[in-house]
Amino acid sequence: MQLGMVGLGRMGANMTRRLMRGGHTMVVSDLSPDAVKGIAGEGAVGSSSLDDLVGKLSAPRAAWIMVPSGDPTEKTVQALLGCMQAGDTIIDGGNSYFKDDVRRSKLCAAKGVHYVDVGTSGGVWGLERGYCMMIGGPKEAVQRLDPIFKTLAPGRGDIPRTPGREKLAGTAEDGYIHCGPSGSGHFVKMVHNGIEYGMMQAYAEGFDIFKNATSKELPEDIRYDLNLPDIAEVWRRGSVVSSWLLDLTAMALAENPTLAEYSGFVQDSGEGRWTIQAAIEEAVPAEVLTAALYTRFRSRQDHTFAEKMLSAMRQKFGGHVEPKAQAKTK
Repeated sequence: MQLGMVGLGRMGANMTRRLMRGGHTMVVSDLSPDAVKGIAGEGAVGSSSLDDLVGKLSAPRAAWIMVPSGDPTEKTVQALLGCMQAGDTIIDGGNSYFKDDVRRSKLCAAKGVHYVDVGTSGGVWGLERGYCMMIGGPKEAVQRLDPIFKTLAPGRGDIPRTPGREKLAGTAEDGYIHCGPSGSGHFVKMVHNGIEYGMMQAYAEGFDIFKNATSKELPEDIRYDLNLPDIAEVWRRGSVVSSWLLDLTAMALAENPTLAEYSGFVQDSGEGRWTIQAAIEEAVPAEVLTAALYTRFRSRQDHTFAEKMLSAMRQKFGGHVEPKAQAKTK
């Protein structure tokens, strides 16, 4: 299948590579001509502008946007919509706010263009592991794009089937689902990321307790000098709290048990805030997720070992570099 990819950053470039490996034809665009040239050298068709990209796609066209959420995505959607025709599809695979998707889908529908929002999880590991996708949009468009989603998804792999799942149909076991109408994909991904904040915070606080078990404020007979890399590793093997986040935690601790290379400055990408806003609108108590978000705010004022753990996990799963660390590098 042919697909346009707009944005060749960490995610967009690797998604393009995975799709080409799966036999799809990719037409690519990026603000950096060097990025376009590099991926074109790997087999993609380069383009010099969005208009050029659309011109190189065959009808019905499909273009996947993988640029930062907010204004960059808004401008890209508007520019593509100006070039596309009825029956074409615009796909937003970034981390957009679901209410923006609903608004954009109406603008696209007025021109007969389909709008599909895809909440995408997988980070820098997605090229090899695949991407978990939560999809919103018109059923017709989503079904037509199924070969794309199937190639990007992890597939069933060697994960044991959930008991009773054999009675259920669908693509969930392959790593992607059609959640519902426009906005629903990013809504599900938004809550996914809110939960991620809470899980990360729980691990971080637990390991902070371990680290401070040597405190001189404690009676000497209950002071413990614990091996944090070993604790993370043993929990990976049969523990009820095992997860991919724990795998990444174990990796970071094995590299440096003190996490000295991390300052503990923890960014939030927006989805955590939106999740709390949704909880407020729905009158749903979300104490853990709210507390995890507030801890990220506080991390920008002073830093604990728990916050270094959060920084380490973000860097491992998504390649996110701390702003202060970036400044030092420069």
